[in-house]
Amino acid sequence: MNQGEDVLSRFKYAICSLPLILLPQLATAQYIDGINEHVLNKVESKYGNSARNRVADWKKLMDRNADPQKAISESKKLKSSNRFFNEVRWVSDQRHWGMEDYWATPIEMLGTNGGDCEDYSIAKYFTLKDTHVSTAKLRITYVKAIEYNQAHMVLAYYETPDAEPLIMDNINMRILPASKRNDLLPVYSFNGENLWLAKARGKKLKASSQKSLPQWRKLNEKLLAEVM
Repeated sequence: MNQGEDVLSRFKYAICSLPLILLPQLATAQYIDGINEHVLNKVESKYGNSARNRVADWKKLMDRNADPQKAISESKKLKSSNRFFNEVRWVSDQRHWGMEDYWATPIEMLGTNGGDCEDYSIAKYFTLKDTHVSTAKLRITYVKAIEYNQAHMVLAYYETPDAEPLIMDNINMRILPASKRNDLLPVYSFNGENLWLAKARGKKLKASSQKSLPQWRKLNEKLLAEVM
């Protein structure tokens, strides 16, 4: 979570002031293929041996969940991803990175053993994407956490386009249907291709803008650089 009601207001302003968009297609990293001995050595050099072990454990989780012979269900993939990243300690961006809002890659999150709400959601998103869960079923979702009166981010999973989403969160560790999360008020959601406004009742927004969601673009650039 970030800095309360002022942050939520900025989220709303930023999205409402955007042109209606179809997010530009970005070449995102495939961690499951890219995490090799070279990458693990870089992680160890930058963050230490414990960080290397955390990233290696993440790679093992993805390899297991992506193995067609194991035929692991999407339900189990959600649970293992949610559980794995929720073990990372929560720390604010200001304290962790010295800035108000920083979107960390999963390697940065595991390397430093810390992150805030968007980092949990992003890490779970890419973990599921790389283990063959369609991104059409996944939406990174900005919400207001009513109990805390703060802006927050979760990952929503839609088994089918019209299904009630399941919410993956670092506040409530249980994966619950959205109707059981009355403590969350949705604002907007996105994945690698599209953007949805909550007040638009789930309708996909369209048009073109190469400048939409710059944090997402910067994140993808870092993702690619990490596994090269």
